[in-house]
Amino acid sequence: MSADRVQVRMRLCKNDTVVVIAGRDAGKRGKILRVIPEKNRVIVQGVSFIKRHTRPNPQKGIKGGIAEREAPIHASNLMIVCGECGKRTRIGTKRLDDGRKVRICRKCHGVLDR
Repeated sequence: MSADRVQVRMRLCKNDTVVVIAGRDAGKRGKILRVIPEKNRVIVQGVSFIKRHTRPNPQKGIKGGIAEREAPIHASNLMIVCGECGKRTRIGTKRLDDGRKVRICRKCHGVLDR
């Protein structure tokens, strides 16, 4: 890892529902498809579309044309949506009685992990 980039532990996980709080897609909701912790970015379903111009390659079965797909978005521009209260919230942690460490909603104190 380079000296100018500090890696922070990401609290977002795959299949979390998030809302975009900054950028051109602010206000949109979506499900996390992929997490890229090295770059502190995530790919969210239906958010931050880019157009890719692809050249056809018959050997690999790739059709040519303009393809739209989701681009990675920085994790700091997202907030998780609580499944219990339905509001966007910050993430807290808590130890349950059985010893598991779970993420909790800071507003309603509901458990975010399944």
